[in-house]
Amino acid sequence: MTTGLIPGGQNPDPRPTGGLPQQRHEPVGQAALHVDNRSRSSVITARAAASFEPLGRSVATARSFVRDTLQGWGFADIVDDAVVLTSELVTNAVVHAGTSADVLCLRSDEGVRIEVADRYPEREIPLQGQAVNMGNLDREGGRGLQLCAALAGRWGVEYTPTHKQVWFQLDLPERPVGTRTAGPSLPADLLPLADGRVRVAVVQIDRTCAITSWNEDAEELFGYAAEQVIGKPLTDLAAWPHTPGTGTGIAEALQLSRWEGSYGIRAANGRVTSVYASHLRVRDTGGEPSTVCLLVRDHERAVLQTPLRGPATDTATSADGQSADPFEVFIGSPAPDDLDGLLQRTVERARDMLDGDSAFLLLATDDETELEVRASTGLPSARQRFARVPVEAGPGRYGSARMPAVHDDLSAVPGAVPLLSGTGMRSVVTVPLKVEGRLTGSLGVAAEGPGRYSNEEALRLQFAADRIALAVESARLGELERLRRGSLSFLVEASDLLAGTLDRDQTLALMAQMTVPTLATWCAVYTIADQASDPYLSYVLHEDEELIDGIKSLLSKIQPPDPVPTPGARVWSAPAEAAHQAALRSSMRSLGLSGGPTHQIASGIGPTLATASAVGGETVVLPLVARNRVIGMLTLGKPADEHFRQEILELAEDLSRRAALALDNARLYSERTAISQSLQRSLLPPELPEIDGVEVEVIYRAAGEGNEVGGDFYDVFPISDGAYGFAIGDVCGTGPNAAAVTGLARHALRLLAREGLSGPAVLERLNSAILDEGARSRFLTLLYGELWPQEDGSARLKVVCAGHPLPLRLRQDGTVEPAAEPQPLLGVMDDLELYEETVTLDPGDVLLCVTDGVTERREGTRMLGDDGLADVLTTCTGLTAGAVAARIMRAVERFASDAPSDDMAILAMRVPGLHND
Repeated sequence: MTTGLIPGGQNPDPRPTGGLPQQRHEPVGQAALHVDNRSRSSVITARAAASFEPLGRSVATARSFVRDTLQGWGFADIVDDAVVLTSELVTNAVVHAGTSADVLCLRSDEGVRIEVADRYPEREIPLQGQAVNMGNLDREGGRGLQLCAALAGRWGVEYTPTHKQVWFQLDLPERPVGTRTAGPSLPADLLPLADGRVRVAVVQIDRTCAITSWNEDAEELFGYAAEQVIGKPLTDLAAWPHTPGTGTGIAEALQLSRWEGSYGIRAANGRVTSVYASHLRVRDTGGEPSTVCLLVRDHERAVLQTPLRGPATDTATSADGQSADPFEVFIGSPAPDDLDGLLQRTVERARDMLDGDSAFLLLATDDETELEVRASTGLPSARQRFARVPVEAGPGRYGSARMPAVHDDLSAVPGAVPLLSGTGMRSVVTVPLKVEGRLTGSLGVAAEGPGRYSNEEALRLQFAADRIALAVESARLGELERLRRGSLSFLVEASDLLAGTLDRDQTLALMAQMTVPTLATWCAVYTIADQASDPYLSYVLHEDEELIDGIKSLLSKIQPPDPVPTPGARVWSAPAEAAHQAALRSSMRSLGLSGGPTHQIASGIGPTLATASAVGGETVVLPLVARNRVIGMLTLGKPADEHFRQEILELAEDLSRRAALALDNARLYSERTAISQSLQRSLLPPELPEIDGVEVEVIYRAAGEGNEVGGDFYDVFPISDGAYGFAIGDVCGTGPNAAAVTGLARHALRLLAREGLSGPAVLERLNSAILDEGARSRFLTLLYGELWPQEDGSARLKVVCAGHPLPLRLRQDGTVEPAAEPQPLLGVMDDLELYEETVTLDPGDVLLCVTDGVTERREGTRMLGDDGLADVLTTCTGLTAGAVAARIMRAVERFASDAPSDDMAILAMRVPGLHND
């Protein structure tokens, strides 16, 4: 079906008027047809059009289209006649003629004109002025024109080469000025209940869903002044049920031309106020659309609720002789296309059908052990939504949701219907929803008075439940499929995010941010360091950042949940109870009922009550289990009177398993990094000695993320009076084996040098020690030297370069030259014949020693190399040792855009000049 609605303006004739002239029925004498010479000169104030496919169900859809259109226009007095005529004419088109049908409704000040066109123009109509036999009353077809003649003020048939159009005009009946619809007078005890003063909030929303108008009743109902909310999106205040991947949001509802239903508004005190709303989409003189929302308290819904239409009888038949669809009879047409809308329409119709004060519908879990509240009316819906009750609530048939049950007075059997405890309902009738013998849900209607229902009402409600059970189950399965798809997408994204970091604090933050607000309103993460440690509150998050500190303070004052390894969510009532007690104490102190000073607590009442509301709903705890150990707990919470739905808890359980593994991986990585960094520090000298007459500077950069021990090392140490040893080396590889050789080399150098051995002897014995390590050995490049400052301001060095990048000497005139010859590296051959070379550094000279991470710095195919390093060193004339080392490191880092892939160590020694230092 396709529809359109065009308000206002003159009516352009939607089809050519060629062919037969318009005709009018005049009830004078025998039925006769005459030409209607009156043109449609009335001003058309609104139009509505729809097209229907040639299917049997199109007849019912067309009836609903016309009924909804005319009721929306306020033409309730002529709805029934219009529906009957439309039903007959559309039946002729889609059933008997087998073509599609176009229905056009035109509103004017005089009444309504409805046109039905089909694409079968060959069917006969009587000629003008000829006596007509309109057909036998027992015939299945042929009654459309007869009914038009009987019910319509004017009617006619128009032909074109491709269409046939039948139209009828229904005039509005005479009625007193100002009366649109009226109901019978009722006794006072049958009138709807309302407060002493009914407040109707009027809120206007622009095309962006921002609030543009907020009246005084809205201020009284919700506690916000107009300046606090104007300009803000209504979606920030609306408590609209949301599940990932499912449902229609309030933003979509605000775009509809009309909408009625229930939802919640979060008031200034943090609580959700249940409202009944009527939305109307309008436009201003400039054509700008906006939505006017009328809101009343849910128990005063009668003020705004459109009277529900119902069939005259359950056995109504359509014009084609087929029984009306029982589902449409109960639900109305068109039926809502989403599960939440269908369930809400069901409870409202059930309540009205049995004249109850409230109604509720619960859906069974997959294992049929529990029922979950999914829709209710006349009850505190925010508190009841997604609450769970057992299928078998007690012994006997009346204790099971699998059988119909009638309770005359719940006060005599408290707890018989847990859902109604504390609601004031006295009598209730409940019936099961079953599909193919399987329990899928339960539908109930309750009243405040006792003895309101009997077996007759139970049978009526069971009949209705049987009609809707299949549609509800089909919608539930569709929602479940959408939810599972959304859940799968959510878990894939969560896994990617968690796998992208090994930082513990970032992992905790990601866990919280993924759950709030998608799965819960607030969450807290407890961590457990080891088996002997107590749970520690590590992270708290709420969708309102202003409440985080209050929740953190509250949770820190109560015992953390027990670290139970059993999988699945378990309810934790301690936060809600503690928040309730804290709010109660604050309120009593503010009223002076506790005997203490009241001025000290006045400023804290607001935050305390807000915190109590924030954590006052259902709170669940999921264990974080990784590698068969409980490493923490993920706590999820809802605000006051709200519950989790089962699918959300199952999704949270899947997330907790992934989060636990990611958190444990982050812990292991942090521990490994700490160990590696500690080991790395132990392989480097704690500090450099001060050498008279020689400047010494070292820069060390470890590559990677710090979780691997590097192979580069350096050392500068005193040997004896006036003599110092220095070394810079690189062990092949990284990790524990490389660290073992590094530690061996550094400590052996100090020990052997202080024994008075020469440089070659020191390295030869170190080579033997490395080879003795066997499979754990690693080859080592090493530059070792000994230094003696001289009285003339120079420094004498003896160096041995065993496979290491050659040291470079920078003279005062800017020339750079190697200060040693290359010799074999250590850890490869048994018999080494090494020799030492003597170098004298004159005042102002610099000796630069580096590891291969400096010379092998690459950018694509380019490499810095020994020549590049020498070029940079040439520019360092006159600089201090520290400045030389810094300039070399800066040049190496800028040589390539990527981060260094190898460790780098730079050792610079300079003899100060005699005059310019």
